[in-house]
Amino acid sequence: MKNVDGVLLVDKDPDMTSHDVVAVARKTLGQKKIGHCGTLDPMATGLLILTLGKGTKIQDLLMAEDKEYVGTVKLGEETTTQDKQGEIVSSKDVPELSDEDVISVLEKFKGDFYQTPPMVSAIKKDGVPLYKLARQGKEVKRDPRLVHVYDYELTSFNLPNFDFRVVCSKGFYVRTYAHEIGSKIGCGAHLSALRRTKSGKFSVNGAVTFSELKNGTRESVASSALSLAEVSRLRGV
Repeated sequence: MKNVDGVLLVDKDPDMTSHDVVAVARKTLGQKKIGHCGTLDPMATGLLILTLGKGTKIQDLLMAEDKEYVGTVKLGEETTTQDKQGEIVSSKDVPELSDEDVISVLEKFKGDFYQTPPMVSAIKKDGVPLYKLARQGKEVKRDPRLVHVYDYELTSFNLPNFDFRVVCSKGFYVRTYAHEIGSKIGCGAHLSALRRTKSGKFSVNGAVTFSELKNGTRESVASSALSLAEVSRLRGV
């Protein structure tokens, strides 16, 4: 059976890893050569780009492109993981804020700035992923990374929560973004919901659902994949 070559866009469900999605794709398509671009945390939903067969050769290229996310920040609580899956380590009263107050803080995180990757991340230290060290209760020094926010929007505001949209560079941690916004406001915060909506020229609107990936036939899933020629045209290459 010939491998499917190209790119498959999947709308990831919550409570599963990116590797879980790859495993299901391998089973449905009957091929091992499948990778993914840009890990999504288990709590996150949305666009996960799978590279199929010869498509794995352009995986690094696709991973380097800008991303768009929508999500929810909960003010007043900091967690061990900077998102809702961690344990609460700090609780503070949320000050009376207007949407203009929040926008003024978001404005401080536009353009170039440095982010320190969270301990619960896939970055490796001496060959060991940081999240594995974090599970052992260890914390190691992480070098700040230059990131860029191209655009942002406050889409909903209802204390202690607000919804946002952000367009950012490769290597951007939205959990850390939420955490740092809370620090700047002075009450702490964590990320309570996250969805990736775009990556480069690809949109979640053109993705297959996880259910379609898991329950579909090889032929139906393969027909949803973009060929390498289609990927090149879409990216304007």
